[in-house]
Amino acid sequence: MFPDLTRDDVFRIETRRLWLRWPTARDAEAVSRLAGDPAVARMTAPIPSPLPLHEAEDFVLRARAGNAVGDWLIMALCLRANPAQAVGIIGIEPRPEAEAPHLGYWLGRPAWGEGLMAEAASAMVEAYFAYANGRALASSVMLDNPASRRILERCGFVPAGQGAFFSVARGETVAADTFRLDRAGWLDRRGRAS
Repeated sequence: MFPDLTRDDVFRIETRRLWLRWPTARDAEAVSRLAGDPAVARMTAPIPSPLPLHEAEDFVLRARAGNAVGDWLIMALCLRANPAQAVGIIGIEPRPEAEAPHLGYWLGRPAWGEGLMAEAASAMVEAYFAYANGRALASSVMLDNPASRRILERCGFVPAGQGAFFSVARGETVAADTFRLDRAGWLDRRGRAS
């Protein structure tokens, strides 16, 4: 799915305030602590709370392996002022049940409210359509997560329906809205921004 350009761990995406880079072994502790925070984990499907360190280490290894072969692109969010410290994760991964790859993300609570995830999501969407020549992206948000909904809407995603998924942290199935952004919509937004 992703080209050779992204398949080396020196690849990074720079934004005004962020570096998006491959996760490394040293990020496992931050992933465990930040993603395992109940306020963060409950807004995701796969993350438990707490998130044991060994599971965060496994996540980093899987992310790097998938990045290396181009199956997906999972990046650590780091402030440009401190590129060694991950504050969140963002990724685009295929989903067997979906027709389009899925954009997913989380941000550690200390970095909430600063617009960092919108900046990261915009950069990842750009990378997917520009570098990978992507056709469409999908994403979803739990109904009680308006901040994530705003991020998707800012990136040009449009509502595509409703669904539900099991949240490990909540221990229950949660209602969600699904979103989609196709290449034509991305190109249209780029044209209007020029």
